[in-house]
Amino acid sequence: MFGIDLGIDLGTASVLVYAKGKGIVMHEPSVVAIDKNTNKRIAVGEEARLMLGRTPGNIVAVRPMRDGVIADYKTTELMLKYFMEKAGARRWPFFRTRVVVCIPSGVTEVEERAVKQAAYQAGAKHVKVVEEPYAAALGAGLDITGATGSMVVDIGGGTTDIAVLALGGIVCKRSLRVGGDKFDEAIMRHIRREHNLMIGERTAEEIKIAVGSAIREGRPDNAIIDVRGRDLVTGLPKTITVDSKECFEALEESIEAIVAGVKEVLERTPPELSADILNKGIVMTGGGSLIYGFDIRLARETGLPVILAEDPISCVALGTGKVLDGSF
Repeated sequence: MFGIDLGIDLGTASVLVYAKGKGIVMHEPSVVAIDKNTNKRIAVGEEARLMLGRTPGNIVAVRPMRDGVIADYKTTELMLKYFMEKAGARRWPFFRTRVVVCIPSGVTEVEERAVKQAAYQAGAKHVKVVEEPYAAALGAGLDITGATGSMVVDIGGGTTDIAVLALGGIVCKRSLRVGGDKFDEAIMRHIRREHNLMIGERTAEEIKIAVGSAIREGRPDNAIIDVRGRDLVTGLPKTITVDSKECFEALEESIEAIVAGVKEVLERTPPELSADILNKGIVMTGGGSLIYGFDIRLARETGLPVILAEDPISCVALGTGKVLDGSF
């Protein structure tokens, strides 16, 4: 009688919610702040993200998703419930909420069942699970129903999903536990090793966005950023400057792993589809693909044209919307 259809991109770094007929209604970080004494939810999303690394003893700010899958089931359920209610879902007897949730292509059956169960517990009446590269391809505007092949590289916060699609399905795929979080960790490690400076996750993310580079020559203006942290020798606050060439050195290992994954999928692709990819190119989606020069690097390494999707961050959520518009 009443109801709402929601598409949820349940990411490691952020959650995007698509409401049928309205488009993307929410884009919030996947962080929940909980009071340890009462187990009550204090904040969710952006408000909770600002608390990371700054909370007193009784409050803990956690990220319940790790490497694209649920690491803390109870907190994920709390987070999903909050986002679904904020998007318009209601827990009334005659209110039917249909949900499409995206998962990485390499998850196990147990991990997939956990995602479904969390959505049911959060108030959904019907849940459909869709693989991220499939949704990303739909959201990027690719026609995957025909006999011609398309290739998608979706670089999220916890995972990178690489897939070749044709005739409405995935022909070959690879899921790597490398993404935006690994980039942040690599920057933190590099700065600790090279500058004896301890920085937090939020600072590492700011460095990645401001001066991150996937090519050795760095950004054209060789952008620099002031980084503040704690000196490991003196224990006092200290400021250093980091440029895009240094950031490339920090990110090189993680980026190389993604490039190797793309090459491996290309090696396993049937020859007919390889010819299609040569014509159409590789489409990059996800927040990680926004690192400067990633498309250039991938094009150099594979010899194929590489296209960055129009709105890389929203592709998976927009894809869930297209799944909702089709048959559920």
